[in-house]
Amino acid sequence: MTMTQESTESVKTSRPVPEASHWERETLEKVLLASVEEQRRSRRWGIFFKSLLAVYLGGALWMAYKPWSGSVSGKDGDSHTAVVDVAGVIAPGQPASADSIIEGLRDAVEDKHTKGIILRVNSPGGSPVQSAYVYDEIRRLKKLKPELAIYAVVADMCASGCYYIASAADKIYVNNASVVGSIGVIMGSFGFVDTMKMFGVERRIMTAGEHKALMDPFAPVDPVAKQHMQGVLGQVHQQFIDAVKQGRGSRLKEIPDMFSGLIWTGAEGIKLGLADELGDVRHVAEEVIGAKKLTNFNPEENLFDRMSRRLGASVGHVLLESGSGLSAMPH
Repeated sequence: MTMTQESTESVKTSRPVPEASHWERETLEKVLLASVEEQRRSRRWGIFFKSLLAVYLGGALWMAYKPWSGSVSGKDGDSHTAVVDVAGVIAPGQPASADSIIEGLRDAVEDKHTKGIILRVNSPGGSPVQSAYVYDEIRRLKKLKPELAIYAVVADMCASGCYYIASAADKIYVNNASVVGSIGVIMGSFGFVDTMKMFGVERRIMTAGEHKALMDPFAPVDPVAKQHMQGVLGQVHQQFIDAVKQGRGSRLKEIPDMFSGLIWTGAEGIKLGLADELGDVRHVAEEVIGAKKLTNFNPEENLFDRMSRRLGASVGHVLLESGSGLSAMPH
């Protein structure tokens, strides 16, 4: 190798790295560090939300066996007044379904600290079958534990199927302005026969059974079917009347319109024997039952359902993102 070649190699070896190469290296290092930090942050959030889920489920499971207390008064172990709500339309799948109400009643009866039970009612009625289920269960529980009083306390309304249920209670408490009664049965439909004629629409329907389409709103009223359905409604109505008479007994002061579907105020209801006295939940708990502490036994009132309604959807979404890996009704 000649001197010239050695000089050339020396120059190549000692040539400084261009400024652009330093910038690229630093940028690459920053990107890599940022990526690592983002992964760490993601793992930390994942651990946090998984821990939150564990606490959430643990609390929910614990509260599933412990009703939500409606009052902070009293010490642990003291007797309480159990409260079971009958609110809204009484129907399957609703908060005021027979399953929900009966579950609350049974839990209240089984609780050794329950001194008395209040049915806190505020409903326009609903299914006669659901109402009858609850009515029968109340009477069964009263036979099982005759010393445990069950009172119905009316807020705004206790009509139709709701009154069916309340009539099984030992007493019914109302406000002067409450609405009670509506002891009747209704089945509604519509008729579009003339409307179809106006638009030239022809109704075509096939049945196996002469009266299978008896409630068809697009066909004229079938007198035979109408008479039959009126008889069915009459039977359900009579069952309703019998239940009220059995529950209220001699307290009823029957008048001709008592079972006609009419409603009365709470004050008038007391005069007619449809209700017993004026009073709200606090009054009945403290003065009648003698247990100031209120404990709600409705299944949907426990912590699990409260948290599910408010937080369940949002928490589940975050975890998914961060944690890879009276038909006829009494009315």
